[in-house]
Amino acid sequence: MKYTFYSIVLFSSVLAFFGCAKKESNFSDQDVFRYNESANIQTLDPAFARNMAIIWPCNQLFNGLVQLDNSLHVKPDIAKEWTISENGIRYEFTLRNDVYFHKHINFGKDSTRLVTAHDFEYSFNRVLSDKLASPGTWVFQNVKSYKAINDSVFQINLEKPFPAFLGLLSMKYASVVPKEITEDASIDFRSNPIGTGPFQFKIWEENVKLVLRKNPNYHEKDSKGKQLPYLESIAISFLPDKQSGFLQFIQGKLDLISGLDPSYKDELLQPNGELKEKYHNKIQMLSGPYLNTEYLGFNMNDPLMRDRRIRQALNYGFDRTKLVAYLRNGMGDGMVNGIIPNGLEGFQSAKDPLYNPSKAKELINKVKSRRKMPIEITLSTNNTYLDIAEYLQREWEKLGITIKVDVMPPSTLRQAIATNKISFFRGSWIADYPDAENYLSLFYSKNFTPNGPNYTHFKSEKFDDLYQKALQTIDDSERAEIYKQMDEIVAKEVPVIVLFYDKVARFTQKNIEGLGTNPMNILSLKYVKKNKKNS
Repeated sequence: MKYTFYSIVLFSSVLAFFGCAKKESNFSDQDVFRYNESANIQTLDPAFARNMAIIWPCNQLFNGLVQLDNSLHVKPDIAKEWTISENGIRYEFTLRNDVYFHKHINFGKDSTRLVTAHDFEYSFNRVLSDKLASPGTWVFQNVKSYKAINDSVFQINLEKPFPAFLGLLSMKYASVVPKEITEDASIDFRSNPIGTGPFQFKIWEENVKLVLRKNPNYHEKDSKGKQLPYLESIAISFLPDKQSGFLQFIQGKLDLISGLDPSYKDELLQPNGELKEKYHNKIQMLSGPYLNTEYLGFNMNDPLMRDRRIRQALNYGFDRTKLVAYLRNGMGDGMVNGIIPNGLEGFQSAKDPLYNPSKAKELINKVKSRRKMPIEITLSTNNTYLDIAEYLQREWEKLGITIKVDVMPPSTLRQAIATNKISFFRGSWIADYPDAENYLSLFYSKNFTPNGPNYTHFKSEKFDDLYQKALQTIDDSERAEIYKQMDEIVAKEVPVIVLFYDKVARFTQKNIEGLGTNPMNILSLKYVKKNKKNS
């Protein structure tokens, strides 16, 4: 492996830091959870928690009114209970009386302060202010008003019913922050955050190390009444090369790696997605559904793409089982149906594989019988998905379709998709909040790009009617049935080809306990224990 002078110096700095930290602390390696963040972290301000690199540490530092469990059910957090009006417009939250901000000199004599409903009013105002320019303002797009009724009651009124709203409030954008700290001009809140979470900020040397320490005043307890968290510290390194991070993990110097990188996926996994035998006694693998649907989208304004027979033929014309096994090492579910992935209400498991080459050829032959010109299609993708695009190209050419693969830089591809300038494109949709509406909004006609996320410009009056009906339906089970109907329309009309539903893949050392996975790939370390390693 080739190392640059910079990477050697950086790596040496990380080792030196953690070596010194261990000597100076009165706790052992068993109390410190270590992971590497190759993507770097731009900020620790939850108002800017727009990607996983930022969300993961912010999830340790901050709390909101509600939180999600590993099954994506909305649970109390700082709000111990809430009521929703019959028309789905008014939400009223009653706060706990034992949640305190992390200690800071700005809080005065006691160095801390109880969180009140007024703090949420301030925090929401802060996110929505033009001065801050937070990317999370969209979370409040359906909010008409909000106010602290008193210290312990916070009320939110919506413009119209939006059943997914509680899930939105679990996002880090809706975290509570203290005015005394954020408005102190001498404090850079992005790099000196004060929250209420299970861990509190200790030190951040950007691009080198980030350390969080246990919050001794944290309000949550486990089922036996023991205060959380169990760990004393979290240490995050910033090695930019994922293979270097993998080597550190294999050597036992990191406790977690997340996801599968091409540089090491074949080293870890068999084609069926199982951990290779040589690692069974060394590490443990955690996997489960991930709210990420990988797909190919059609531009419905393109005359060729408007022909449903072509869309259906392409949908039937490749084996997803082989794709997932050989190109994803089993990390995905090729038994697809509609756009809604496993883990959300409205998901319907497929009864049979979609692969049907004879039906695909029959549809293509019908198109060719009336079409004088050959069928030529350009698939636009980025380099990361080139292997999948080339596999599809070979499979579809067996059907008599000429496929050209156009590789674009990611930013160029995103811009071309958003402006409706390409006819057939690779896309993926990772859920922002745990409700199927997040996926179905991709096909609502009033969401045509550039005014919304309907990149295909698909339009169906029946779908639109069901979408509006779902927004008015408060009962979860009734809404799930409507979602299923909408998903069936997507599956039948094929405005997108669903390639596979993604999976979360986490690898930990054998002595890590209590981590688990969740379909949104959120990292929660408050229940994690690090046991002694076997000698």
